[in-house]
Amino acid sequence: MLEDCLLRKDNTVKEAIDIFDEKKVNSVFIVDDNNVLLGIFTRGDLRQFILGGGEIHDSLENAMNSAPITFKSAKEAKIYSQSQRRVVYPIVNQKKQLVDVLHNTYDVFATASNSKCMEEMPVVIMAGGLGTRLYPLTKVLPKALIPIGDDTIMERIVRNFRAWGCKEFYFILNHKADMIKAYFDELDKDYTIHYIKEDAFLGTGGGLSLLKGMIDDTFILTNCDILVNADFECILKKHYDDKNVITFIGAVKNIEIPYGVLETDNSGKVVEFKEKPGMSFLTNTGVYIIEPEVIDELQKNRFCHITDIAEEKMHEGKRVGVFPITEKAWLDMGQFDEIARMRKALGIEGDI
Repeated sequence: MLEDCLLRKDNTVKEAIDIFDEKKVNSVFIVDDNNVLLGIFTRGDLRQFILGGGEIHDSLENAMNSAPITFKSAKEAKIYSQSQRRVVYPIVNQKKQLVDVLHNTYDVFATASNSKCMEEMPVVIMAGGLGTRLYPLTKVLPKALIPIGDDTIMERIVRNFRAWGCKEFYFILNHKADMIKAYFDELDKDYTIHYIKEDAFLGTGGGLSLLKGMIDDTFILTNCDILVNADFECILKKHYDDKNVITFIGAVKNIEIPYGVLETDNSGKVVEFKEKPGMSFLTNTGVYIIEPEVIDELQKNRFCHITDIAEEKMHEGKRVGVFPITEKAWLDMGQFDEIARMRKALGIEGDI
């Protein structure tokens, strides 16, 4: 297991991300040819690196923590862990060679089941869209009720947040609203649903105006066609620490340009040639942490998107932030090929 998490300083951040996702670990270790520990790189380091403008094709030498706390023995690490929680506790010998690692037993699902941070947090799910990209399927079913295995996508979203303790859900409905309501009314539930019907399509943000007087605390907003496997305890801490009015959850997306790219100076002289370069950016997953003042200040029945609201808040001098997650922690089913990818990621066999 440890061998799978060893990288060199000239490996890239992207290669570390691949290990995070494939091995389901929270850290990698950067060593030299003699196994001397040069640094560590955790998911937390990834967030700080991306937020600081780093690119996933940068080398780990520029992104790693080059002065990690290390321990001489597993006993010393265990004693330390009782008073100081860390993601990982590297154990090195006298030559500074990495010989073992004590991992924190933390994982997202364990934290969700034990966390109390979201018990009073409402979840708003935007489920009023036509789902035109999924025609002809959505001519019969609303997008929220499209099955992903034995459960609808909406049920899976609710279950994910229910695992974090959420028990109050607000469904913003429009297209085939009665069908969604009838379906959920038939389920055995240990949570409460409030159905909010739009008279006209109000966009991904405008529907929030219908919640005035209903929500007076920090809440989660999510689209009805995505699943995010993220550490919401950590996200909320970041949201509150930064005093954000809106926090976007952004997935680190990597795209490889399938051509050789020429870089030139102002005279047209070629100064560099890059063969199939990659570029990385943070893309909006459609999940947000939002303060209630956003609802209070919305004009009722005004069409707008949540991105419009975020821009307005920024112009007002309010802080809008982002919390990065890895690309594979975000599953979208907005198109047919994405449904197939979601089913595969969830271990569901066969076609829809």
